[in-house]
Amino acid sequence: MMHALPQGSKMIATGVVTPFLIPVKVAAMVAFVIALPYVLYQAWAFVAPGLYAHEKKLVLPLVVASTILFVLGMSFCYFFVFGVVFRFVNRIAPASITVAPDIEQYLNFVLTMFVAFGVTFEVPVVVVVLARMGIVSLEQLKSVRPYFIVGAFIVAAVVTPPDVVSQMLLAVPMCLLYELGVVAARILVRQRPADDAEVRES
Repeated sequence: MMHALPQGSKMIATGVVTPFLIPVKVAAMVAFVIALPYVLYQAWAFVAPGLYAHEKKLVLPLVVASTILFVLGMSFCYFFVFGVVFRFVNRIAPASITVAPDIEQYLNFVLTMFVAFGVTFEVPVVVVVLARMGIVSLEQLKSVRPYFIVGAFIVAAVVTPPDVVSQMLLAVPMCLLYELGVVAARILVRQRPADDAEVRES
């Protein structure tokens, strides 16, 4: 994202071992993303013995959906959010300030934002799982919508930098993804009675 910084800007490393740690942190993040499908599958496999047969069928689709949504969240952050946020910050910075961010702080910020947006994009999966397993009803999901919106902006204010732009860029997608999850849950819950009937007959 160096292209979002003012022309001619350079990053600096203030720590003694920072030049060594930066590639290690980047490699760890890449390894996490690559291993994510396996980690999610193991998590679902842990709870699978306590599920009905028709619920176990959702494990693979949920693993695939969770992985895709997490990567989409990171991609949205990298290709859109970073450019908007950095340009906004650089635009309001006084002309007397020389932009030379510390690379370790920069990377920590980037990784935090990646994780925040990746987890945020998992909202539809969480909503679908809660509704499909009967933990919450569609009426409850609709009734808590105002509280979720408030919570989304609170989470965005805590996770993102203290500027309105980045907060909106996290909170608004979170709210839209919640609505997407409600729609997907409505479709899947309609299919559940037939599945439950098959289980009872068997």
